[in-house]
Amino acid sequence: LVTGLQNREGRFDSARYLKKTVSAEAVFCFHDEECMIYRTHLKNYRFMVSQYERKSIRKYSNKDIDDELLESLIDEAQHTQTMGNLQLYSVVITRSMEMKAKLAPAHFNQPMVTEAPVVLTICADFNRTTRWCEERKAQPGYDNFLSFMNAATDALLFTQTLCNLAEEKGLGYCFLGTTIYMPQQIINILKLPVMPVATITLGWPDENPNPSDRLPKEAIIHKETYRDYSKQDIDNYYHKKENLEESKEFCRINHKETLAQIFTDIRYTRNDNEQISISLLEALKNQGFMEKSSVINNKL
Repeated sequence: LVTGLQNREGRFDSARYLKKTVSAEAVFCFHDEECMIYRTHLKNYRFMVSQYERKSIRKYSNKDIDDELLESLIDEAQHTQTMGNLQLYSVVITRSMEMKAKLAPAHFNQPMVTEAPVVLTICADFNRTTRWCEERKAQPGYDNFLSFMNAATDALLFTQTLCNLAEEKGLGYCFLGTTIYMPQQIINILKLPVMPVATITLGWPDENPNPSDRLPKEAIIHKETYRDYSKQDIDNYYHKKENLEESKEFCRINHKETLAQIFTDIRYTRNDNEQISISLLEALKNQGFMEKSSVINNKL
């Protein structure tokens, strides 16, 4: 239980232990740097995975994820924050190779879509709440953009919580941002009356990549009011990222002068962003989230 939790002298480090563990069932007793642990329910004991160690997993073993484990993770994840306690999301579980093969083109045929044992499509869902209102003599008013934003927020909060819980169980996952790039394809394949906003490929890891780099915390913290970035700020905050060997290699193989050009000229171009935005708004309209948004409808 204490492997990797010793201090430099090789003794048990209680502070490090408490950072790594959580259990409502455990009683801790520390005396002279020795630890006695009494637990009434070992199966409920949990090791927290530090977000500093978080990584996207794109290669999975052949081991399956049983229904009991998957549904227990979903059950626990649904206790995350939600607007008005309405739980404005649904999850479509895809296991069959046939269905994963159909979904793959909507995610630019990224191999993990067909190779992962489970693909989860998380949807912004006001359909269930609307049907509940209609069956209870209430008049729903959720066919608008605000309702989509509320449901999408709920769905993404659920998604992140589910990812954290899965990682605690030793599972690996990859979040696919491509879900909102071609949503109508996913809607048609999965027969959705709702709006897909996230996709997770899930499985037991068959790789151990290094965690991705991050900007320093100073780059994202604004105290009291937002402070815009000076040239010096940008130089300081992006210096490490731009000087990583992999960043330099990206520039070299793509014949670009700066790392920023990789994003503006290749990965996320203006033309792609504008075209995808039109498709996204059209899908929102088709799914009933724009019925009362006449200004946006006219632009479409």
